[in-house]
Amino acid sequence: MENTQKRVGVIGGVRIPFCRNNTAYADVGNFGMSVKVLGALVERFGLHGVELGEVAMGAVIKHSSDWNLAREALLSSGLAPTTPGITTARACGTSLDNTIIIANKIAAGQIEAGIAGGSDTTSDVPIVYGARLRKRLLAMNRAKTPLDKLKVALRGFSLGELKPSFPGVAEPRTGKSMGDHCEQMAKEWHIAREAQDQLALDSHHKLAAAYDAGFFEDLLVPFRGLRRDGFLRPDSSLEKLAALKPAFDKSSGHGTLTAGNSTGLSDGAAAVLLGSDAWAAQRGLKVQAYLRDAEVAAVDFVHGEGLLMAPTIAVPRMLARHGLSLQDFDYYEIHEAFAAQVLCTLRAWESADYCKQRLGLDAPLGSIDPAKLNVHGSSLAVGHPFAATGARIVATLAKLLEQRGSGRGLISICTAGGMGVTAILER
Repeated sequence: MENTQKRVGVIGGVRIPFCRNNTAYADVGNFGMSVKVLGALVERFGLHGVELGEVAMGAVIKHSSDWNLAREALLSSGLAPTTPGITTARACGTSLDNTIIIANKIAAGQIEAGIAGGSDTTSDVPIVYGARLRKRLLAMNRAKTPLDKLKVALRGFSLGELKPSFPGVAEPRTGKSMGDHCEQMAKEWHIAREAQDQLALDSHHKLAAAYDAGFFEDLLVPFRGLRRDGFLRPDSSLEKLAALKPAFDKSSGHGTLTAGNSTGLSDGAAAVLLGSDAWAAQRGLKVQAYLRDAEVAAVDFVHGEGLLMAPTIAVPRMLARHGLSLQDFDYYEIHEAFAAQVLCTLRAWESADYCKQRLGLDAPLGSIDPAKLNVHGSSLAVGHPFAATGARIVATLAKLLEQRGSGRGLISICTAGGMGVTAILER
């Protein structure tokens, strides 16, 4: 059968600066940030009044009223109101997933163009109450008369029912946070604290250099007085990082993950425009790079596998489909949830035992050139609003490939729930 899939072009992306929670965007929320990045994308590519095939946005932490955040945000973005919108969530992989969703529709010929992105805030979080109060309120709503409602409200009521519950960061299946799980991974793979701090420092220095070189001028739209990411510390040093205390394993004396080599709670949003060659040409737009393939995998972290190791499985599956080796890339964008997680991933690909026993390979995937890894910094320096990171990375890598003129880039993102989302971009 003839392959009728269309090539999927990444035309460009924008984001707002990412910042620490409870700072510049504390009162904006996911809707406001999503409108900002979608509106900026509309402005940049002249999409006022244009009907796109789909807008896929996402948010991990959102209010129930944001059940279709994508549709509501696009209605305020300048796009034609006849543009559909879908809202998704897969933790840290959300907006890379959305990129895949849009790309698959374009490749299949179902649509010609669309936008993928995501937004997250840990400042404006949904606050809920316990089951007893929830059941009481529902019973009051069912009661017929005001007197019956009053009886339900007062019967057996205690002030403890008013205690709010905030969103947790623990894995429901294990009760452990992502940081706790990553500490276990660091110990299993013997990742030293010094190596983690060095990777974090490199991320800050590379991001600062990219800003100074003007790389982000067309990728970033100023917002709420911010023109750079609020996490960036260009004056950081190994000495400063070494002085930080462990953030998760605080009692054993062997904890290595700190606030300096782990991503902080972040607010932000990002989006990318995708389209077929014909659509881009019709509108006079240039394609920066093409999305060649993607792969998602999961691990059994409940029974011992590392929570954030799923990309180590997804990547070789994707490479095998195309007859590529791990070294056949000019850029590697590996999301820095934790410095230890990146280092565990690299060490696993270098391990003959892991590659044979877990991946079923005859030989290790091998090492990569460190000079090609996260060349303009990544999440440790940029920040990590969960659902926005994937779109940030896609936009960054597409521009890198455009500037280079040709090449291939690998994207690897670990997620909560023991999953990984990966992709290949080419030019």
